[in-house]
Amino acid sequence: MKAIEYLSQAYRLDEQINTKLQQISSLRSTASMVTSAWGGEPVSHSPNPHILQDAVCRIAEAEEALNRDIDALVSLKLEINDVIAKVHNVTYRLILEKRHLCFMTWEAIAIDLGYSVRWVQIRHTRALEVVQKLLDEGDATATS
Repeated sequence: MKAIEYLSQAYRLDEQINTKLQQISSLRSTASMVTSAWGGEPVSHSPNPHILQDAVCRIAEAEEALNRDIDALVSLKLEINDVIAKVHNVTYRLILEKRHLCFMTWEAIAIDLGYSVRWVQIRHTRALEVVQKLLDEGDATATS
């Protein structure tokens, strides 16, 4: 696996979690609109008396899936952090952590470090080369 693909896994999983959060929010909103008819016109078909219960069950299932994804993200971030920690160059480590663990934009990283965006991107490319060596060798001795 290429270093960029390896490090980008956390971002993709984080995006999936955010999507699930939006879905759960939508499900909750929909469930709050479910009401029983307490009177008024008779209905020609039988209403589902368990519609609210079904909605709550679906929300609970979605939340369980979300929790599994969050656990996976935490584990993945710890694993990625362990790899990044093996990079000896402090600047490279900072850039990798900010980009691949904090999901910061290039602009935000550049401002934090006091350099241009292009400078940060060049250092990131070099840092990826170090990470690739670590991944290829499966060794903590790669330095830069």
